[in-house]
Amino acid sequence: MLRKIRHPKHVISSISNPLTRQLTTSSFPPNPQDFQILCSNGHLNQALSEMAMQGLEMNFQGYDALLNECVKQRAVRGGQRVHAHMIKTNYEQPVYLRTRLIVLYNKCERLGDALQVFDEMPERNVVTWTAMISAYSQRGYAPEALNLFVHMLRSGTEPNEFTFATVLTSCTGTFGSDHGRQIHSLIVKRRFEPHIYVGSSLLDMYAKAGRIHEARVVFEGLPERDVVSCTAIISGYAQLGLDEEALELFYELQREGMTSNYVTYASVLTALSGLAAFEHGRQVHGHVLRTELPSYVVLQNSLVDMYSKCGQLTYSRRIFDNISEKTVISWNAMLVGYSKHGMAQEVVLLFNSMREEIIVRPDKITFLAVLSGCSHGGMEDRALKVFDEMVSGKDGVKPEIEHYGCVVDLLGRMGQVEKAYEFIKQMPCEPNAALLGSLLGACRVHLNVDVGVAVGNRLLEIEPENAGNYVILSNLLASAGRWEDARTIRELMKEKAVVKEPGKSWIELDQTLHTFHAGDSSHPRKEEVYEKVRELLVKIKNYGYAPDLSCVLYDVDEEQKEKILLGHSEKLALAFGLIATPKGK
Repeated sequence: MLRKIRHPKHVISSISNPLTRQLTTSSFPPNPQDFQILCSNGHLNQALSEMAMQGLEMNFQGYDALLNECVKQRAVRGGQRVHAHMIKTNYEQPVYLRTRLIVLYNKCERLGDALQVFDEMPERNVVTWTAMISAYSQRGYAPEALNLFVHMLRSGTEPNEFTFATVLTSCTGTFGSDHGRQIHSLIVKRRFEPHIYVGSSLLDMYAKAGRIHEARVVFEGLPERDVVSCTAIISGYAQLGLDEEALELFYELQREGMTSNYVTYASVLTALSGLAAFEHGRQVHGHVLRTELPSYVVLQNSLVDMYSKCGQLTYSRRIFDNISEKTVISWNAMLVGYSKHGMAQEVVLLFNSMREEIIVRPDKITFLAVLSGCSHGGMEDRALKVFDEMVSGKDGVKPEIEHYGCVVDLLGRMGQVEKAYEFIKQMPCEPNAALLGSLLGACRVHLNVDVGVAVGNRLLEIEPENAGNYVILSNLLASAGRWEDARTIRELMKEKAVVKEPGKSWIELDQTLHTFHAGDSSHPRKEEVYEKVRELLVKIKNYGYAPDLSCVLYDVDEEQKEKILLGHSEKLALAFGLIATPKGK
């Protein structure tokens, strides 16, 4: 059921009377074309003065021209003058003009004034209801928008395609998809499902709720598709991390003749970032350049992110430097790119530049990138200094759980496991699973069994379904030679029916992604791959390499452990890359 929710009590600002002239009756009725000419040329103030002079002779066409120009210019004061003039001259406002007032006040972010006009209307039509629902929805009042939709149905007013498309945007949050499904049933009953606006809003609602299969069903059922509906489904896949599906659908729709806009390309680049598919990304970038799209900052940010995740930091920086009006997302995309590649010096230099520009203020993502980059790049002292500056409130961003997690990760990398454990105990907030998992990983690397067991047991309480925690704790115990304790953890894992998804590595060659799992035997060139791994092992051993057998956590002899190491997914992917690319590439 859609829950009934009270309207919020808005503070309604009074409508002042800015008319400075006394209303007079003109000898001739106003010419509507005069107002339209003045308004179309942007002379709103002159048109408002003309309205004052016309007084009681003002008519529908004049008011309509004035309100339309006020909406276009978002001129709330001008709109209030028109509204006041209609009231003072006792002009009987038709539903249409009252609805235009609602639209105006909404555009000018005066939701209280819009609600007052709506409440005072003696009669309303479907456009009026839709305008007010849209006002609530655009301002983030989703429950109020849904409640108003229910009142509309009870009033006997039949919704149209724009009403449904509007109210579906309010189906968000915990109960959003439940409300959306109820509205979907009304759409089916009233046969609005094939309409392009309704269909696009439906699939967008399902995609944002994580119900991508329902979104795809709606998409496939559309009798015609436009760039909005195509972009919505591609974006839905990309936002859920279904990158390959997003990319396949994009190419399929392109073959069908789909036109793309900057939002489409930004969604595709998000998918390519997840796949680190450099060649595909360059193709999409080239397509963007050929279509001569305007330099939307959203699209430029997506390109910076894509090239960064593909390891092409030079391309990323070139695009970043050419962004004329950088947003905090632009800075963050470049900082995260440097951070993920351990380029601590570049992170610090760029962060200092951001602070010096003053125009854009750092946010919590900025500090996450800086802390993580310094941690991965060996600048631990600088990271701790930045964190202390956050605590002191230097940039107005207080540390949150993720920032504390970066410090724990940093201390863990430095081998200061006990210090990290004490840091967690003194935190002003409760540690989450990610933070404790980071410390458990550090305990595994530095073989700190005591802290590891304490943290591991806590994690098993918080996340009993997370297979990774069982595996790391078991591996830590096995590394310390405590085989019986390790087996106990593995048996507990089986008892709770927890299964670990195998890790995988992949490499892109000739625009094809080749994926490998540990001990993989499914690749068509598997024999060549394993032969290359063995060849490389012999070569690097001659240079002094000794395999770390402690990471093979099976109670078997040394020779068998070395064989197990040969099947690591990353080794297989690299070996395939070496045999499948031209020499020297």
